Amino acid sequence: MIRFIRNRKIPYALSLILILVGAISLALSGLNLGIDFAGGTVFHLNLTDDFTMEEVEKLSGEIPELKGAALQMDQGHDPQGRITRGVVIKSAYIEEGRRNSILDTFREHWPSLGPDDLRVESVGGVISGELARQSLIALVVAIAGMVLYITFRFEFRFALAAIIALLHDIFIIVAVFSIFQIEANVPFIAALLTIFGYSVNDTIVIFDRIRENIKRKKKEEYAALVDESINQSLVRTLNTSLTTFIVLLALLVGFFYFIGSFDLIAFVVALLIGVIVGTYSSVFIAAPLWFDLTELNFRRARRRRA
Repeated sequence: MIRFIRNRKIPYALSLILILVGAISLALSGLNLGIDFAGGTVFHLNLTDDFTMEEVEKLSGEIPELKGAALQMDQGHDPQGRITRGVVIKSAYIEEGRRNSILDTFREHWPSLGPDDLRVESVGGVISGELARQSLIALVVAIAGMVLYITFRFEFRFALAAIIALLHDIFIIVAVFSIFQIEANVPFIAALLTIFGYSVNDTIVIFDRIRENIKRKKKEEYAALVDESINQSLVRTLNTSLTTFIVLLALLVGFFYFIGSFDLIAFVVALLIGVIVGTYSSVFIAAPLWFDLTELNFRRARRRRA
């Protein structure tokens, strides 16, 4: 039997290191907020002709609204399965009249650009701020709902351990997006909420096993009880996570090679990270945390009696 409680300080230390690295990255680089939250205008140009990034940069530099705009290569597949190459240009918010004028400028330089080869997304500051506020509210409501549910079904110590583990998972996902500057957008928030449900499911399975085993154990045997409960749930947890991981990996390959959508790719990447971290935290963080909280409660009770 694997002794998780005896060696719990090792995953605690690993998680602390990951959190510190993530905090430093967030302090220095922040998140690469997408248009949904930062506002602005994004031009998607499917340049089927031969082109170079230098050409696009030169033409963009001649357009006042696009000076200093971020340029990014974009490769995908059309419905016929052919590889398409293009450019994504991100700028500050541009009014609709000027957006049409800019598109005309690109058409003059690349006459083969058809209606389906030019796409514009634009979000104003008010709308982006509202989306950010609503996303934060959704996360807070999800956390509160988890606390109430777990407290009702188990007890508050279980809820506290589960929420700490969930916040640990969410922070690490956010940290990875910050370190690698992956764009955070509305699908990213959807992925975080999905991970909330997935991760807590694994945790609840282990907690339910702990609750069942408590009935036949003494307080002095709680370390062995937690180890036994995790080991009893380990195969199921790993099988579920591995199955989910394989499906998400297949989705990632499909989105990358056949659809080429950055939004969907970021969504799946967040889920992949969440499945790995969620499985890790359910086994190495949530259950050991419950043990530590229970031990702390016992020590306080003994001091009060003394």
